Amino acid sequence: MRILHSSDWHLGRSFHRVDLLSAQAAHIDHLAEVVRAEKVDVVLVAGDIYDRALPGVDAVTLLDEGLHRLVSAGAQVIVSSGNHDSARRLGFSSRLLEAAGLHIRTDPARVGEPVLLEDEHGPVAFYPLPYLEPALAAGVLGAERSHAAVLQAAMQQVRASLKGLKGARSVVSAHAFVMGGTVSDSERELAVGGLGQVPLSLFEGIDYLALGHLHGRQQLAEHARYSGSPLAFSFSEADHHKGSWLVSLTEDGVAGVEPVAAPVPRRLARLRGHLSELLTEPRFAPHESAWAQITLTDPQRPAEPMEQLRRRFPHLLELRLEPERTGSTEAAGYTEKIAGRPDLDVCCGFLEHVRGRSATPAETLLLQQALEAALIEGMEGVAYDELTALTAEAEVTDAELQKLLSGRSPRRGSQRDSRGRSA
Repeated sequence: MRILHSSDWHLGRSFHRVDLLSAQAAHIDHLAEVVRAEKVDVVLVAGDIYDRALPGVDAVTLLDEGLHRLVSAGAQVIVSSGNHDSARRLGFSSRLLEAAGLHIRTDPARVGEPVLLEDEHGPVAFYPLPYLEPALAAGVLGAERSHAAVLQAAMQQVRASLKGLKGARSVVSAHAFVMGGTVSDSERELAVGGLGQVPLSLFEGIDYLALGHLHGRQQLAEHARYSGSPLAFSFSEADHHKGSWLVSLTEDGVAGVEPVAAPVPRRLARLRGHLSELLTEPRFAPHESAWAQITLTDPQRPAEPMEQLRRRFPHLLELRLEPERTGSTEAAGYTEKIAGRPDLDVCCGFLEHVRGRSATPAETLLLQQALEAALIEGMEGVAYDELTALTAEAEVTDAELQKLLSGRSPRRGSQRDSRGRSA
């Protein structure tokens, strides 16, 4: 059996305001061509099909057309929801679509129910695990409210199912942050404070583990891999080799895994230097047609730098200013200070900065709950008050809630994290 492992399409996403829909359509066409050329039996997509819980009409149309192309090319298509998807919306009519060769799994209650397919060597059991948000899935799975606990409970159901399928080879897909994976700037945090990471050992005994969520194509073990996103969504991915994995299963399990390169709509370039260097030096010439991020290091801000740079780099998308400092004691800018820090640290640090004392344990807990509320609200539209009820066991007094929140819940709608990304 030949399996094409993909994930993190993020249909409807833009790149620094550049519409990527045509590039996403080209990528789905590319996958259909790979299905035909390589005689692929199954296309497995491990979550984050859409970029947001309420996708635009164009993104929905593209998914409808794209899935039809893949099925028409001769493959069974297995899709699961990610943390960016609305499980309810993506899973609509999923049982009816299975008869057409399209298997969409979004319900935590079905994690132990395989998609059973066969080749000349017998059955292959696919378990497409949707993203399991602990606050929403723990009760369904009878687990504690943590990422590791809900995935462990899901895998217990998978293993129980496999015991009744003697001789079946197993493929699990999961949308999760597995320890050892390399992150980029474009992934949304799964939990506040790094608590969303889970050990690879949770998935022991599976023939192939198809992972989604991290946007770099990478290998955690011979049988466990991230396909990464097919397109770059941040300049931190400038060195990524985008694509998918072509997995060959034989009677004894995985016989081989080959990388499949994805089409690149335009290269990325991260450039740095004084304005005069960037405008004149030949060494920057190969990057003139790239989507560019430029960091200017001039001691003083030049006049109209964007206008000047775009004469040479017409696809300049992001301009940063980081003046060279002559003394080691000169204070760094705010952006530099918070770069790479977890969201909870940024919020607690800001609270300390504006009032002159550190956050108390109760205040830290409230900030953590608010960040978790924003994560879940962006995924499923869960109201802040509903999430507060889910976390009611936290010992925080009404007086502290009133003092910190002033009777207000976080605003509904678009959220942005500490690095300015959409939540």
